Amino acid sequence: MPSPHTVVGGGIAGMACARVLAGAGVPARVLDRGRRPGGRMASRTLHDRTVDLGASYLTAEEGSPFAAVVRDWVDRGVARPWTDTFAVAGPDGLRSTTTGPVRYAAPGGTRSLVADLASGLDVESGRTVTAVGPGPQVDGEDVPAVVLAMPDPQARRLLDPATAARLLDDRPWEPSLAVVLGWSRRHWPADLHGAFVNDDPVVSWVADDGDRRGDGAPVLVAHTTAEFAAGHLADPDAAAAPVAAAVGRALGVDVPPEWTSVHRWTYSRPAQARSEPFGLVDGIGACGDGWAAPSRVQAAWTSGTDLGLALAAAR
Repeated sequence: MPSPHTVVGGGIAGMACARVLAGAGVPARVLDRGRRPGGRMASRTLHDRTVDLGASYLTAEEGSPFAAVVRDWVDRGVARPWTDTFAVAGPDGLRSTTTGPVRYAAPGGTRSLVADLASGLDVESGRTVTAVGPGPQVDGEDVPAVVLAMPDPQARRLLDPATAARLLDDRPWEPSLAVVLGWSRRHWPADLHGAFVNDDPVVSWVADDGDRRGDGAPVLVAHTTAEFAAGHLADPDAAAAPVAAAVGRALGVDVPPEWTSVHRWTYSRPAQARSEPFGLVDGIGACGDGWAAPSRVQAAWTSGTDLGLALAAAR
């Protein structure tokens, strides 16, 4: 059996790339250091329910290939339309609402969407890759091609400097903290859905996770500003109290949460995504939401899909 094309990183971009390769009859495998696939579309079980910690929702441009994928998820109950309206808040409280495209959520958590893409693929979880290249090699093993489906700073650590310089650049990535706040009952408006928080040094976005997931649980997930996160990467748990206070001010919640949990995203999002769909140098590719701007779930899927198509055509 020929050596497989190897995708390093089990998020939505990596799974999309591997699925295209497998669909074209190209042997492919996915290596992921986590216990289960998902990447930054992460969900975690807290207090006996799944909570979304990474991507808050997804959108699909009408007529795009990704829109067909989302329609299939909705038809099978894997995803559901959530809302097209969010609140706008500031440090002084709720201000207005804003309407945009339909946002989709996942009843089983956003990780379930990645798991759905992974169905039938050769996925090895708990596999830490230490070096890629020079040329298409993974930890010294020759393969036809390698795909790095991860944030640039993580990919750069695996590459030799010459390849990294040709494939990537030094554009910055921003950190964030996802802070889960739980109560025994709701203390905010029933039609909140989520809120963009402007002019606040601590919090930039708050999602009603019970509304998003459809079970009505009194759980909020707040995502911090990059500046605030940068000051708490060494001790993320210390961020829970100031984040809870900021959410309380923004949403008018005067009851402290009964429990909290903090997840650190050292590389949450690119400060500026590239317009190119992917990178490919000497059999080593890079894809993800750092490509196919603007940075979002659709961009990650598109980037991985387009790289998979290019590799399949070149074999």
